[in-house]
Amino acid sequence: MRKSFLLSSIAAIATLAAAMTYSSIVSADSAKIIIKGSTTVLPITQKAIEAYPESVAKKVAISVDGSGSGNGIKAIMDGTCDIANSSRAMKKEELAKAKEKKLRIKEIVVAWDMIVPVVHPKNPVASLTKDQLKGIYEGTIKNWKEVGGPDMRIVVISRDTSSGTYEFWYEDVLKKTNVRKDALLQASNGAVVATVANNEKAIGYIGFGYLNNSIKAVKVNGIEPTLKNAKAKKNRYPIARELYMYVNENKYTPQAKAFVKFLLGKKGQELVKSAGYIPL
Repeated sequence: MRKSFLLSSIAAIATLAAAMTYSSIVSADSAKIIIKGSTTVLPITQKAIEAYPESVAKKVAISVDGSGSGNGIKAIMDGTCDIANSSRAMKKEELAKAKEKKLRIKEIVVAWDMIVPVVHPKNPVASLTKDQLKGIYEGTIKNWKEVGGPDMRIVVISRDTSSGTYEFWYEDVLKKTNVRKDALLQASNGAVVATVANNEKAIGYIGFGYLNNSIKAVKVNGIEPTLKNAKAKKNRYPIARELYMYVNENKYTPQAKAFVKFLLGKKGQELVKSAGYIPL
């Protein structure tokens, strides 16, 4: 009972944390950089803010929130942020809308990521094919015994539709079929982790950087999600993607440009790796 309450509390905290603003400590008269979007790119951005050279950080206030890739892209198009974090590429309709607004949107790849299916540590299932994952998420596979597990109902945990991780999963794994109607939708990677850790019947998917001991990573097509396998030429981990920052070059301030340059540099890419992601 106490463990259940604790993990439920963790889920609530993780969801809240994703929506909160993370800021560097600077003086009130500093220039500002506002970053919004993906919870997947959030840990990378936070580490970059923490490690940003003190001589620069004292002059620049940087804030970042993790409200989802779709919200970040909307914010860059509305002019309410300087940098949009996204775990998916902008859609054709979004690019068309930006063109109508005469925005000069620039796409910047900052890292690579793997999307990893996760289950409760007590679940004996260790590997699933992409076809099996599709079946589980669309609802044609409903019991763990159908994929070599125990005789129990599968509880599907998915990201909500504002998530870039959801968008990628929807296109790459689900092949644009709808997720089953009884799936439990979560607002962040952290919330998925906490929910799966609290339910032996559950399966979810998260960015590689969010893996921890409270959940178990599942191999996909027999390939383990490791940094080595993410970069392998043969037997490469099959659910990998680029992570982005988007800027509007019409309003790309020197401060925002310098921050992105820092992240793309040697020190910044070391931070990408320390956050659990794959440097360029």
